[in-house]
Amino acid sequence: MSGSDDSGPPGSKRDKRAAPRVPVMWSVDCETEDTFLYASITNISVLGIFVATIDPLPVGTEMTLRFASAGSGEPYVLRGRVQWLNELRPDGDDLNPGMGIQFIGLSPEDRERLVETIRTIAYLFDDPSRSKAN
Repeated sequence: MSGSDDSGPPGSKRDKRAAPRVPVMWSVDCETEDTFLYASITNISVLGIFVATIDPLPVGTEMTLRFASAGSGEPYVLRGRVQWLNELRPDGDDLNPGMGIQFIGLSPEDRERLVETIRTIAYLFDDPSRSKAN
């Protein structure tokens, strides 16, 4: 089974995620040998992130990702690969331009730390008492 059969922009017919994503709004630095992109992560899973940008990097591009979540302690420094693009279209019907990035080469420690961060975010996001308190 190829990766292109299982990925696609969120909500697309090809959106068959292996891991659920949770919404976030975090800054991220995406660095390749010759490119530095400062952008925003809009959702995350244990397998990857969606980076909102009108200037996505080509599919297959590998990069170093640097980002932090509130209360996560040290920033994450992880490797990733662009898996798919949601390019900005001139007709304006694309309200979510960016790129889907799959984490690559995660250590067991990084994976566990991501799992714990995502569980915490999902809990806070789904906790109905949290919205009543605000």
